[in-house]
Amino acid sequence: MAHWLIKSEPSVFSWDDQVKAGAKGTHWDGVKNHTAKLNLMAMKQGDQVFFYHSNEGLEVVGIVEVIKEHYPWTEAGPPWVLVDFKAVKPLPKPVSLAAVKAEPKLAKMALVTSFRLSVQPVTDEEWALVCKMGGL
Repeated sequence: MAHWLIKSEPSVFSWDDQVKAGAKGTHWDGVKNHTAKLNLMAMKQGDQVFFYHSNEGLEVVGIVEVIKEHYPWTEAGPPWVLVDFKAVKPLPKPVSLAAVKAEPKLAKMALVTSFRLSVQPVTDEEWALVCKMGGL
């Protein structure tokens, strides 16, 4: 299983919105960056993903799971894709970008090095450390 991080502005689509989608989940749209698209295409059903509030909040707030692998985003047209996610659980203590940047073991995390990328890979070590920082 791989780990990932997806970003969303809470005023557009928040963790609460993801939770409200329930077990049926919802698609992830709005990604029009080729690197982010390739990351979406690499996701597999069951992969665990950090849900990050960008621009407002700047923190990892929860974990979602891939429930449907990439498929065409018909409204945007080729080559863009969608992936469906469902909420798994919130982090008991959201992990801020400042806390990630302050942790030397996370200096190479994409959240620090590629901060504008909306869909990012997360290593197993980074995943474990952010989960620990978040109270899991």
